[in-house]
Amino acid sequence: MTAKLIDGVAIGKELRGEIKQGVDVLEASGCKPGLAVILVGENPASQTYVKNKEKSSVEAGMKSELIRLPATVSEQELLANVNKLNNDDSIHGILVQLPLPDHIDEDLVIQAIDPSKDVDGFHPQNVGKMMIGQETFLPCTPHGIMEMLKRSGIEIAGKHAVIIGRSNIVGKPMGQLLLQKDATVTYCHSRTKDLPSFTKQADILIVAIGRAKFVTDEHIKDGAVVIDVGMNRDENGKLCGDVDFEKAKKVASAITPVPGGVGPMTITMLLKNTLQSAEMACRKEKSN
Repeated sequence: MTAKLIDGVAIGKELRGEIKQGVDVLEASGCKPGLAVILVGENPASQTYVKNKEKSSVEAGMKSELIRLPATVSEQELLANVNKLNNDDSIHGILVQLPLPDHIDEDLVIQAIDPSKDVDGFHPQNVGKMMIGQETFLPCTPHGIMEMLKRSGIEIAGKHAVIIGRSNIVGKPMGQLLLQKDATVTYCHSRTKDLPSFTKQADILIVAIGRAKFVTDEHIKDGAVVIDVGMNRDENGKLCGDVDFEKAKKVASAITPVPGGVGPMTITMLLKNTLQSAEMACRKEKSN
């Protein structure tokens, strides 16, 4: 058995076409969605992400604003920039690229973003809404994975989903979104004993731990769906995921590649959240 490839590039492209239509409709009514990104310092990975986000938002027809700040920027100055964007009616989405330098409190910065412009879905108010199933901005990577599963025709209800990783950005929200679609969810992490005994029960296995090719065929039940969130470099410096793709594809029924799997979906969902924010702001403006 060779696994079916879940193509994030193709799914993302389809979804971006829908987003572009939504942007065009909104712009025709006099409201152009705007996304602002704050980049602190010179982290190469962050610079690449930000460049891709900027390019994607322009392609979708959105206003794109990039604010570059030095790594030495004070917390106060960064917060002042966030506050300025909170009060800018032409900006509907604010994203502060993480990680931030050590002298800046990330939680404080996330909480400073207006929840109605928090298109990353990291603000505690939006996280709380997600937890109880209210409409809100969903964190982009888990949101993108849910969209991939849906558009690939993968049934979630009644399935056992196992997640390796418990970060606030991927692991924790991923489990909640799957739970809301009636999956039975198990979380595993670095302290889990006898990891394969859990992962081999998974109908849907989601791996987000940041360790190159850590998960092999020995972790995977025959016919499972495998979603690889990792982005690493292997021993030859080549991009790879947390899953050993060549081994895993022999036992999985469907699998995401790296690159070209989850990555393109993350930026796509950021655009979707920005469009959602702009639609809400325009409705509010028209009702006033």
